[in-house]
Amino acid sequence: MRLVSACLLGLRCRYDGGSNEHSQVVALLDRETLIPVCPEQLGGLPTPRPASEIVRGRVLTPSGEDQTEAYQRGAEETVALAQRLGVTEAILKQRSPSCGCGQLYDGSFSGRVTTGDGITTAFLKNHGIRVISEEEL
Repeated sequence: MRLVSACLLGLRCRYDGGSNEHSQVVALLDRETLIPVCPEQLGGLPTPRPASEIVRGRVLTPSGEDQTEAYQRGAEETVALAQRLGVTEAILKQRSPSCGCGQLYDGSFSGRVTTGDGITTAFLKNHGIRVISEEEL
């Protein structure tokens, strides 16, 4: 049993109301139990919502609105769910400010990528939960 970014299963929870359905992740449903999570929604953010990126340790929209508290709340809820279910691994959406694992957009809203982890990924790792991206399958 693993947690998985809900958007990777085709759920329309992406910031723009779309999904990031990933065929390899969907195919895993035939072999194992996947628990879909959207940390942004768990943190109280609506769908759709403004795009966000991590800028100097804060999660900001292009207009500068600070979304950090919602992202932290969503990360805490995701960790609580993982602990309650005994989950030890998660597959999360690469480059997301919440779910990015090893790669994030650089905070310039230009599409450039840098190294780092999203808020939820960092929380999960800090609680001993292994995180991989869909690109590592």
